Amino acid sequence: MEKEAHARFVRISARKARTVIDVIRGKNVEDAMDLLKFIPRAGARPIEKVLKCAVANARTQDSSLDERSLTVARCWIDQGPAIGRWRPRAYGRASKIRKGTSHISIVVSDEV
Repeated sequence: MEKEAHARFVRISARKARTVIDVIRGKNVEDAMDLLKFIPRAGARPIEKVLKCAVANARTQDSSLDERSLTVARCWIDQGPAIGRWRPRAYGRASKIRKGTSHISIVVSDEV
């Protein structure tokens, strides 16, 4: 059984969040949760939330499911649209600041 969870338009760049998600790929859910609690990166908190949602989705379908048997089967981060901001520059000009967003997807499975 596989269950998935998604978070869209998360305000972190996909490149920075991918470094965090590469750590938990293929790990047991308990181990992944422990790792995410102690990773000092900004992307760890939203990824932890999505992982908790995926586990809750799996528990909703099968109430007798043991959380210790779940593993992170697949996880990926796609780049979302960039939020545009303007920064004032010299001589009345302006330059664009691009603030990245990302879409986080995690699939948990009880099969090995």
